[in-house]
Amino acid sequence: MVGPGKDPREEVLQAWYMDDSDEDQRLPHHRDPKEFVSLDKLAELGVLSWRLDADNYETDEELKKIREERGYSYMDIIDICPEKLPNYEEKIKSFFEEHLHTDEEIRYCVAGSGYFDVRDHDEHWIRVWVKKGGMIVLPAGIYHRFTLDSDNYIKAIRLFVGDPVWTPFNRPHDHLPARKEYVQAFVHKEGDHAINASA
Repeated sequence: MVGPGKDPREEVLQAWYMDDSDEDQRLPHHRDPKEFVSLDKLAELGVLSWRLDADNYETDEELKKIREERGYSYMDIIDICPEKLPNYEEKIKSFFEEHLHTDEEIRYCVAGSGYFDVRDHDEHWIRVWVKKGGMIVLPAGIYHRFTLDSDNYIKAIRLFVGDPVWTPFNRPHDHLPARKEYVQAFVHKEGDHAINASA
């Protein structure tokens, strides 16, 4: 149960700054000492999140409401694990290449768990651990990557506005309008806290 005053999302979504280790990408990669990141801080980077009822996703009114409000007309389900994803090791490596999309990336974890890594304003990696019941929206233009954790399994709902386009643009792709719009909206919004978008 969630204690009083605690954000219920924190039971299904956790974030922290990553270390610089080259060890297995599926390990947590905490800094020493651990440095956690709030969901509010993620929102400042444009990363939105919800806690939903994963056991009843087919009839969940909250999910239906989010889909209607945000225009997520497309929905499918993907299982990522060695037994169900052809060329598993190759695919996991490709998901972990730093990239962006020209549309939002929406993932709702209905079983298992995985890591979404995003860059902060200073180019440091933040690891977002999404577990069963967690839904995350990465804004168009944010550099990110994905990997499973050491359990090697996630079942996720993919949502999209209109017909899905899954094209990844590996870094650098700073010339794309989606990247420029992201930088303007989330990186440079604090005025003097500007960084070079092509760093």
